[in-house]
Amino acid sequence: MQLKLFRSVAFSILLLVFSLVAQAALNLSDPIPMGPQVKVGKLDNGLTYYIQKNAKPEKRVEMRLVVKVGSIMEDDDQQGLAHFTEHMAFNGSRHFKRSELVSFLESIGMKMGHDLNAYTSADETVYTLTVPTTQPENLEKGFLVLQDWAQGVQMTDAAIDNERGIVLEELRMRKGLADRLQRQVLPTLYNGTRYANRLPGGKEEIIKTFNYDTLRRFYADWYRPNLMAVVVVGDIEPEQAEAMVRANFAELKNPANERPRVYTPVPPFAQSKALVITDSEMPVNLVNVHFPAQTRPTDKTLADVRRDIVDRLASAMLSERLSDLTQKESAPFLQASVKKQDITPTQNSLVMSAVLSQPGLNAAVNAVVQEAMRAQQFGFSADELERAKKSVSKQIEDAYNARHTTASGTLASEYTRNFLVGEAIPGIANEYAYLQALMPGLTVADVRQYARDNLPVDQPQLAIYIGSAKETALTPTPDQLLAVLTAAKAQTVVAQNGKALPSTLMATPPQAGSIVAQEKNAALGLTTLTLSNGVKVVLKPTDFKADEVLIRATRFGGQSLYGDADAVNARFATMVADNMGLASFTPADVGKVMAGKSATLRFGMDLYSESVNGGSTRADIATALQLLHLKMTAPRKDVALFKTTIEQAQSMVKNMRSEPNVQFGNFVAQTLYSQHPRVATSPTPEEFGQISLDRSADIYRERFGNAHGLTLVIVGSFDIDAIKPLLATYVASLPVTAITTSYKDLGIRPVTGVVKQALYVGKEDKAVVQLVTHGPANFSVEEAVRLQSLLDVVNLRITAVLREKLTLIYGGGMGGSIQRVPYGHFQITAQLPCAPNNVDKVVDALFGEIDKLQAEGPSAEEMNKVKTNQLNGIPTSARTNGLWADRLVDAVLYGTDPALALDTAKRVQRLERITAADIQEAAKRYLKRDNVVQMTLMPATKAP
Repeated sequence: MQLKLFRSVAFSILLLVFSLVAQAALNLSDPIPMGPQVKVGKLDNGLTYYIQKNAKPEKRVEMRLVVKVGSIMEDDDQQGLAHFTEHMAFNGSRHFKRSELVSFLESIGMKMGHDLNAYTSADETVYTLTVPTTQPENLEKGFLVLQDWAQGVQMTDAAIDNERGIVLEELRMRKGLADRLQRQVLPTLYNGTRYANRLPGGKEEIIKTFNYDTLRRFYADWYRPNLMAVVVVGDIEPEQAEAMVRANFAELKNPANERPRVYTPVPPFAQSKALVITDSEMPVNLVNVHFPAQTRPTDKTLADVRRDIVDRLASAMLSERLSDLTQKESAPFLQASVKKQDITPTQNSLVMSAVLSQPGLNAAVNAVVQEAMRAQQFGFSADELERAKKSVSKQIEDAYNARHTTASGTLASEYTRNFLVGEAIPGIANEYAYLQALMPGLTVADVRQYARDNLPVDQPQLAIYIGSAKETALTPTPDQLLAVLTAAKAQTVVAQNGKALPSTLMATPPQAGSIVAQEKNAALGLTTLTLSNGVKVVLKPTDFKADEVLIRATRFGGQSLYGDADAVNARFATMVADNMGLASFTPADVGKVMAGKSATLRFGMDLYSESVNGGSTRADIATALQLLHLKMTAPRKDVALFKTTIEQAQSMVKNMRSEPNVQFGNFVAQTLYSQHPRVATSPTPEEFGQISLDRSADIYRERFGNAHGLTLVIVGSFDIDAIKPLLATYVASLPVTAITTSYKDLGIRPVTGVVKQALYVGKEDKAVVQLVTHGPANFSVEEAVRLQSLLDVVNLRITAVLREKLTLIYGGGMGGSIQRVPYGHFQITAQLPCAPNNVDKVVDALFGEIDKLQAEGPSAEEMNKVKTNQLNGIPTSARTNGLWADRLVDAVLYGTDPALALDTAKRVQRLERITAADIQEAAKRYLKRDNVVQMTLMPATKAP
């Protein structure tokens, strides 16, 4: 321990010295070094590896196999087979028979989709394992799995045929608006290149009929070590990891006649083009302006680091300007952005986007183009640059301060990007040093020059309008869209002058209260303070994640205290308040004053409670508490801004109910609760029109302008002695008067009995089955664990039977909980996307497995998988600030002992005591066939 501390101190001193020297004499032509935190190497066969020891989370190793190949490399008869290959990696290999791989990984506590996953895109395929290292052999098997994925997948005829149905179900599940739009946009956006017709999903007719050897050919051609990287980050010694990489991958071979891995460039547009697309399910109208693809700058020298910093500054300032426009009366758009997007591994493109508001297409395009031109011609002000510097510096500073608790998955993703696109990996210590050295010298002239070089308004563009087919009067022709863009670029712009703002939210702190009592819970490390106004604060200092502080509170009451006449104002009271600002600051002003600070705080009000949810870094706790104080004592009212807020909300939701999933969500809520008037569905323009600024503000002040009955829970990286004066100043000074801190039961209950209803909407040939069962239940921590274990067993069977054996679904599952408010009850929901013709088969198969579970109980193998997964998760979750904050809030709200949910030993004992008989009885108690609500989303073409 002392040696580690010495090294840490010595490193900090060296970093400081380096930073001071760098500011004096930084050579921008120097190459960016590889960070000392990671070991990067290459085997003789060309395979690259990245290794880093990292202790967050403990006893876990994040492993990835990264392959530089995706759908872009498919031959014409292989479209969809890059993705199909990924599926086959889980269906039998050299060391694992079909179904053995997933079963083994589940047996050591891993969960499909969470600890075990993969994805395929146009240019890469990435496999991910998060291996628990509680047993040494787990790590050995993990490397063996990666080795098999690399060159040991078997691809038997039977396994291929079985997987066709699952892959087709995945494609079916992904069909919808986004897929339809993508297939119309990409051919034009990618300007005739292979990217236009090589979507990872491929072609259904090929997936149904391809020859077995066609798939094997793809695997043999492209799964080769010189296109691969192995990433190993976690609780493992680097020497051990490197030895295991060499032992498992050194013998892999490249094919004798390698096919070249070609990166297809997207050529620039010869002239501006326009594309207009409409769809009846499109919820908003938007316009994108794409500039020609440019070669993606490489991260090789410190000059590239400087360029990236300037890029981030310019993006931050442009985003601020566009955000300001949304708060003006008759705002030209609802949302807008100007940013660079990577479109291939070697190219990026500038994209200007806007979601249209009531003023329409011309206003949106004019405003976005005008801001791009203003930045290009006049640059930015010194005040804007100073705010952007604070924000960008804070982001990197926060990452540096949290460097010792950075999650392994975050680091593994960084090394994956290095392999795929060459992103520099100097390490956060070096990044922070570069920032300190470079940021002070950057000027408005630097950013203005960058804007001139990177906002090429005078070049050919592709303009794309995507709108609702229900608003044909608003839809332009392609020629009209080009004319709007041309006119926008012909505007004359002038320099912008911003108003001066203070650097803090509160010029003068409030009159402080005091701390009148203090209690300690040594077992859980809790300190409870009672403040002079009666507010209580529960403090839990941790070292779980450096520089993270969470602030939580929940109090009973909520919308239930208001009658039906006030339902809309109560539902949207916090939304209205959030859009008005604080004290004398508009929301835009608040964002600018907060530049360089990491603090958030939001109030929420649901049917039965009110909540405080926020957090900050260690240095910004005072700012978070200032936000708390101002939101409770100085909410702002602004008639003009309220009008803009309502108009924008109405524009945003006017076509929202055209989307099938939104319609289905509303249908489920109305069916399940017999159209109870207080059960919220997606908001409508009419509802927003019913909101009163005065009444919603009154409700907000009644519930949030008073700290009576409030207990704050603060968990994270802070010092108790340092936070006490801040609590006395900003929390003990909050107003407290007697108000109701209980809820009113509104009588909302689900329907009982067997109910079957279907909704017929949507263009695609796909269905979603949602099954809900419910009933009375008394909450206890023990019973909650039994219910979760039951659900875990059912989900194992959904994957093993409905997906793998019957190939009826690709994804889906069952979840549920026991609720204490407004009455003791449980509710369990299963959601299963499938083919419309298979709805009855899916439901029958699920209940068939439930019947078996009720008759026979879970198998010993299932019990082992469920318990191992939960046991593996206990030590990790016990060291997360979020779990502590949530459980402490629950303990305060319900008056229970927090040790029941937070004591690790008790959690382990509870889980170990659960038997197969407990799960069997729980299945009988919770999964009854005589009280099931079945709601199904079906395509419109299937309507009776």
